[in-house]
Amino acid sequence: MMGIKPKAAATLLAAALCGLALSAAAATPVDGRDNLARVQKGTPAEQKAAIDAGRKVAQFCANCHGEQAGARYAELPNLAGQHPIYLLNQIEVFRTGRRLEPFMQGLGKALSAEEKASVAYYYANLPATPSVATPGPRSAEGGQLFARNCVRCHGPEAHGGENFPRLAGQQPEYLRQTLKRYLKGGPERIYPPMTAAVMALGEQNIEAVVAYLSSLK
Repeated sequence: MMGIKPKAAATLLAAALCGLALSAAAATPVDGRDNLARVQKGTPAEQKAAIDAGRKVAQFCANCHGEQAGARYAELPNLAGQHPIYLLNQIEVFRTGRRLEPFMQGLGKALSAEEKASVAYYYANLPATPSVATPGPRSAEGGQLFARNCVRCHGPEAHGGENFPRLAGQQPEYLRQTLKRYLKGGPERIYPPMTAAVMALGEQNIEAVVAYLSSLK
């Protein structure tokens, strides 16, 4: 990448790795995905039944992630409004140990395919709300930085999708810790496209992006 500035090189690397990650995710079978597809194509009554079943499964999750998916602990993510396939993918990476968290790994192994699908569908249908009522002083700057460094994967409104999480409305401390873990490396967060993206963003700009994202709906 001779002649390309370091930040530009990191952005190009993130884009390339992002494409590879999307291809790999699409090719990976995920437990519960067929069940979820049936629910999504089902009748309103069947979809309501899936939400009711998911609410029961989510009792295991509420101790940490809250009753309405507003997390009880600042360092944990809100789950409301996440894409259901993204949630299934995360259950799978916890189950296989690709993300390290003993409780989540045990839960991933204990749930049936139907339970995984129903709890993912339940959380996906909960309304998402901002974690911060008033945008911080660097929020506007954070929006510009997000548009340059993050929008390709997380979408123009930070609502994510099948392969990338919804960041809009997330808790500030969760966003802050996660971005710094990707930047500095460690067993909790290993994903080269995100490391490249945060390198392009720069540690000095993390707070601005956190202020922007946490105030979004």
